[in-house]
Amino acid sequence: MLRLGIPVIGVTDVSRAVTFWTAALDLMATQEWESDTWRTLDHADGSGRALALMRSDSPAEARPRLHLDLFTDSAQEQQVEVRRLIGLGARAVEWDLYPPDPDFVVLADPDGNLFCVVDLSHAPSGGRPTQ
Repeated sequence: MLRLGIPVIGVTDVSRAVTFWTAALDLMATQEWESDTWRTLDHADGSGRALALMRSDSPAEARPRLHLDLFTDSAQEQQVEVRRLIGLGARAVEWDLYPPDPDFVVLADPDGNLFCVVDLSHAPSGGRPTQ
């Protein structure tokens, strides 16, 4: 049976990416499939794989078709997390596609991969799962 595995992010510096993403999301680097070009990151609580990092020579996309959304529960938490992530090496992105009252902030990881920090209390669903 086919099943979804884990998201894989292409990075130019695997070690730097491990440092950023483990601190950003409280993940642990594992030895599973570990090499100079690959690292698997697990949830710190032992609940399984969360993210993989793969060495890539291609540049990050300015408008990626696929990206990560990181969730917060309030605008205050969103602001705190954005500041924390920037302190870890992310950078704010000038995003010309923001709607008038956005529920998300666009950031880039140290490799330039874009991701969003979403305030679920402000999201159209109000933080509730949609059907």
